[in-house]
Amino acid sequence: MGTGAAALAFGTRPALATPPQTSAPTPTNTAQPPASTAPFFTPAEHAFLQAACERIFPQDESGPGAIALGVPQFIEQQMATPWAQGQTWYMQGPHISGPANLGYQLPYTPQQIYRLGIAGTQHWVQTQHNAAFEALPPAVQDAVLSALEQNATTFENLPSAMFFEQLRSDTLEGAFADPLHGGNRHLAGWKMMNFPGARADYMEWVDRYATPYPYGPVSITGQTG
Repeated sequence: MGTGAAALAFGTRPALATPPQTSAPTPTNTAQPPASTAPFFTPAEHAFLQAACERIFPQDESGPGAIALGVPQFIEQQMATPWAQGQTWYMQGPHISGPANLGYQLPYTPQQIYRLGIAGTQHWVQTQHNAAFEALPPAVQDAVLSALEQNATTFENLPSAMFFEQLRSDTLEGAFADPLHGGNRHLAGWKMMNFPGARADYMEWVDRYATPYPYGPVSITGQTG
């Protein structure tokens, strides 16, 4: 999953004398515009995102799929972070092809990867199947995603495998991250693998070997499941 951290610095300074006021100061136009709540993904992009995430993490006998877990909402929420805007790592050039051990070398932020990847996939699918990705049968959707994973095409120099890996990684993070980040709705992702979550004390269970842990998961904010 991709979020920034803020550091707070505390200091002291002498109190400043303030002259008394005999009347209220004249108000000025200091009202700030409300923070933007517009979603990053367009409705068409969101339709693709829902369909693709659900095929990567489908509902089955083990539990709910990506849509029920809130994975698309998780990814939407991540797009508003400094991470998605490329502010948390070096993004200057040169951008050259190199061995994998040199790490990420492309000029695209996560926001740009999604924008280019979704548009490119939809265009590619239209030429292959004359339909949008979300309108395809599940088996065909799986074949498209497999082709992306195998780097079958590129989108403005963005390898399709890079887009698929971003989508797959974010889907899994949304399914299993703390619900604080927008996914793992009702802690269902953790319930599927019996993960206890953010419980603070396990001392009484340290030496209970081969004994199932009987308590459900707890989120960072205290939500229980």
